Amino acid sequence: MTTTLPAPRSQRLKLALTPILLVTAVGVLAAALLLPSPFKKRVKPIEEPPATFTLPVPDFAFTERSGKPIARADLLGKVWVASFVFTRCTGPCPSVSATMAKLQADLDLAHNDDVRLVTFTVDPGRDGPKELRAYADNFRAHPDRWLFVTGPEADLYKLINGGFKLLAVPSTLPNPVAGQEVDHSSMLAVIDKAGNVRGVFDGYRGPNDEGGVRYDAGQARLRELVAELRAK
Repeated sequence: MTTTLPAPRSQRLKLALTPILLVTAVGVLAAALLLPSPFKKRVKPIEEPPATFTLPVPDFAFTERSGKPIARADLLGKVWVASFVFTRCTGPCPSVSATMAKLQADLDLAHNDDVRLVTFTVDPGRDGPKELRAYADNFRAHPDRWLFVTGPEADLYKLINGGFKLLAVPSTLPNPVAGQEVDHSSMLAVIDKAGNVRGVFDGYRGPNDEGGVRYDAGQARLRELVAELRAK
């Protein structure tokens, strides 16, 4: 008669634990794949700069800060960057205009006649040529190549909302404080020589743009796009 000796205690323990360890491993893997934070850390990807596109800018006829008329036809043959601000703004407008001032230097506006910057007021009832001249002087805007535009409110809002597909509307607050009377986009639009919007980019570092990653990438792409359009 053959006697079967029991397996050593360590081996028996290993055999008993194997199924438990296997189930635990499967559970940890499932948690890593399926469960939300804190089991799985969610890493937000860096957003890419806005994609370029083609959007015709409708005809317009407004007044520049010099008092001279300015129309879409006057900008044909130029690559231009548009911004939308108002002089009383206590929100992002000063930062947007500072970005435009940097572009004035980066694009060497003084020596490049085929490039323009165009700032449209979104508060034309308060921003006439006089107010726009003072605002432009504060940012040392080139008198002929960084234009500041005003006109009838209905026409400006129609152009911005319907033409550029951006935002400009009176504040919905019942009694907005001074400097917050208008809700509007802080984006910059790049327009080609034929009068088509070809891309929009952040005009300032927004509160949700940690480290200015999106803003910096967008500004780099904006300058590249302007160079590409100038070469065509």
